Amino acid sequence: MFRWLARLFKRRSAPAPVPARSDDDEILASLSGLQVAIAGKVPDMVVARVDRVASVVRDTVPRLANLGPGSFTAHDVLRTATSYMPEAVAAYMRLPRSFADRRPVSGGKTSLTVLCDQLDLLGSKMDDVFDAVCRADADALIAHGRFLAEKFGSGALALDPRQR
Repeated sequence: MFRWLARLFKRRSAPAPVPARSDDDEILASLSGLQVAIAGKVPDMVVARVDRVASVVRDTVPRLANLGPGSFTAHDVLRTATSYMPEAVAAYMRLPRSFADRRPVSGGKTSLTVLCDQLDLLGSKMDDVFDAVCRADADALIAHGRFLAEKFGSGALALDPRQR
C-alpha cells in the first residue's frame, strides 16, 4: 500500500523546473531570430541597420554587469533586442511592399523611411550604452596609467632608461 501511495505522490509532484534563460541568452536569441526572419524579405537598408544595432548589442551584452544590478540601461538593451526593434520591423513587414516603400505615411515619409529612422535611433542609443558599459574599464586603464606615470616616470608614460 505504501508503494502505491508513494507512486501516486510522485506523479502529482511538480515537474522538474526548466532552467531559466538568462537575459543575455534571450537578447542573443532574439537578435539571431530577427536577423534570420528578415533575410531576403526587407530592403538592404533595413538589413544593414538591424545588423548594425545587433552588432553593437552583441558587443554590449558581455559588459552589461558593469551597469550594476537592476540597471534601467541594461533593461533598455534587453527591450531593444526583444521588443523595440523586432516590433518595429514586424509592423513594417506586415505592410504590402508597394505601400510601405512608396506611400508617405508621416510627415511625407514612407513606412520604410520611418522604420529606418527608428532603427537609427535605436542604433544611436545602443552606441551610448556601449560607451557607458566600457567607461569603467576605460577609467581603470586611465587610472592605471596615472599610477604608472607617478611610479616610473612622467609624461605620456615614457620610461627614462636612466630611471630604471
